[in-house]
Amino acid sequence: MASGKKSGQYLKFIIYLVVVVLANIAGITLFFRADLTANKIYSISKASKEVVATLSEPLSIKVFFTKDLPPPYNNTERYLHDLFDEYAIYASKFFNYRFYNVSAEEGELTAKARENQKIANNYGIHSIQIQVIDNDQVKFQKAYMGLALIHGDLIEQIPTITSTEGLEYTLTTAIKKMNNKISALLSLPDKIKIKLFLSSSLEIVAPQMGVRNLTGIPAEIENIVKKLNQKNYGKLEFEFINPTPDQDLAAISKEYNIMMLSWPALAKGIAPGNGVIGLVMEYGENSLTVPLMQVIRLPIIGTQYKLAQTGEIEESINSNVERLIDINEDLGYLADHGTLNLAAPPPSAPGRPPAEAPASNFRRLVSQNYTLKNISLKDQNIPESLNCLIIARPTEKFSDYALFQIDQFLMQGKSLALVLDRFKEVSPAGQQGMNLGQTPVFLPLDTGLEKLLSHYGIRIQKSFIMDENCYRQELPAQFGGGERAIYFAPLIKDRFINNDLDFMKNIKRLVALKISPLELIPERISQNSLKSHRLFASSKKSWQMRDRINLNPMFIKPPESTEEMQSYPLAYIVEGEFPSYFAGKPLPLREIKDEKESPEKPQAEASKSPTDIDLSQIERQGQFLARGKPGKIFVMASADMLRDNLLDAGGQGSNATFILNTIDYLNGREDVAVMRAKVQRFNPLEDTQAGTKAFVKALNIAGLPVLVVIFGLGVWFRRHSRKKQIQMMFHK
Repeated sequence: MASGKKSGQYLKFIIYLVVVVLANIAGITLFFRADLTANKIYSISKASKEVVATLSEPLSIKVFFTKDLPPPYNNTERYLHDLFDEYAIYASKFFNYRFYNVSAEEGELTAKARENQKIANNYGIHSIQIQVIDNDQVKFQKAYMGLALIHGDLIEQIPTITSTEGLEYTLTTAIKKMNNKISALLSLPDKIKIKLFLSSSLEIVAPQMGVRNLTGIPAEIENIVKKLNQKNYGKLEFEFINPTPDQDLAAISKEYNIMMLSWPALAKGIAPGNGVIGLVMEYGENSLTVPLMQVIRLPIIGTQYKLAQTGEIEESINSNVERLIDINEDLGYLADHGTLNLAAPPPSAPGRPPAEAPASNFRRLVSQNYTLKNISLKDQNIPESLNCLIIARPTEKFSDYALFQIDQFLMQGKSLALVLDRFKEVSPAGQQGMNLGQTPVFLPLDTGLEKLLSHYGIRIQKSFIMDENCYRQELPAQFGGGERAIYFAPLIKDRFINNDLDFMKNIKRLVALKISPLELIPERISQNSLKSHRLFASSKKSWQMRDRINLNPMFIKPPESTEEMQSYPLAYIVEGEFPSYFAGKPLPLREIKDEKESPEKPQAEASKSPTDIDLSQIERQGQFLARGKPGKIFVMASADMLRDNLLDAGGQGSNATFILNTIDYLNGREDVAVMRAKVQRFNPLEDTQAGTKAFVKALNIAGLPVLVVIFGLGVWFRRHSRKKQIQMMFHK
């Protein structure tokens, strides 16, 4: 009997052992992780999964990390192992990684570790000195903490990894950069079609327009495509189409958004006619138009026609290839019309007012993921390859032609990021900035963008927002100490930030400065079925400063009545199919006022038309969209939000995350924005009412001791009752 019982115990033990072994095998082969953190910071995002899953060429990651490092560096190594394991689950066969042993064993380097250290040094990864606390003593230790990514002929290094903060974002964006145009082109199933539309009927009137060698354009563009095919793995296909007047040229012009010219009977027996000219690039459902002819108007000279140069056509085709296959990373920045200078200003000379705060941090942070392209509307058109154009604090008036360019850019389904100042700050001496002892004057700005925005349904009010929930400046002891409220620097708290949008999640607080409120025009929004997102607003304790603006903190006081206070919207994104401002109006032409800007010929020579005919009789159609494709407009009336005093150089602050996420959203990269936002860990406590604070304080001071006394009395009564029950039992 005893032996049977003993054998049963052995059998149970063997069964339990088999179950444990099978559970471990299942755990190894069936990977599963549950990330219970609020921001999912220990799980890779959708963008990371897509990046490693779409690799078309081998990507190798070589990690050089010294083992057995003290906290917190040992956690970073463990995090890297877990992160790469999760990358590998979703990655294609081209993803691989390896940890190299660069550690000393028993105080001495092995030959293999020494060789691995040489490999690390060759990749530009060198040892760094870290602080170690051992036996209550502070010591310093050399350690390797870096990695290299190799993708084809490209090498990207992260030489120092001392924290897990934003590590996934850094790695994913680096991989995405390397998984570049070459990989995308190799995976294209079809070719990119480049269609030249050029009516032969234009050859008759071209000499009268001053346009030469129109017949040579097809061969010229075909040679350009052949040249670019060598760099694009033969993925380009050229087609020349000669639409005749018998065809519906107006329909062709409208379908492909190319230029159509119509002319009456002109001198020397030129009969009335029409024709189209334009270059169209197509891939799948996406199409782009490359303008081949520009119409400009010169004072005295009149209307002129100019063909695009060979270099311009080649550059446009090459950049549009990237946009068609959705790997474009160019970002337009308006560099004229007095916009914000992104370069660091030179130091001020003694005795002169300080230079304006720079915006170099903004440029550096944006350049990590985009190539900033400076756009000058006075000299060029907005390139077709751009997805988004940033216009930051323009101070000069826009011509109708410049506004037309911006309007049509939006009509193409692109995005505009408008960071505008409603006022220009000018000192009495005429210098920008604040001179000591002088009060600056704030002059309302009217650049012409205001009427565009109003047409689209957005209005910037002529005021600054003051808010009791604001940044507070610590005063030095010689000025009495304490804090001073800077009412024109509102602190935007969580409940006034729109966290419903994915790219705005985890942004809990923002700091604004000299910001003007926005107002939507409901009838314009509803009439055009536009969708608006209020990104953030001031608190309910804010008010407007209008007319005579004085931002000296000593003279700013909140209104006596709280009825004058309310919350004001400060940033919007509006998206949808916008109506063109120029619909139903004469289309503006580019005007060149300076003789140096006139086309290749001198003015005297250019004024002599080949036949002295009036070219204004030639009507232009096409290359105009009266209603746009779905586009986006971001509006915020504070250029100070882009300056270095509000954007940290590392890009970890809430303000920097908000600006970068908004730009990503406008460029159709919301997944990257979501990945960046999830590492935001600033979680401030919500504001509570005075009554709630008093209740919590009273509960902690008096309530808890009272609860302890009540609990003690309850225990005493319970024990006393039990004691009586026992006495009664024995008494019986």
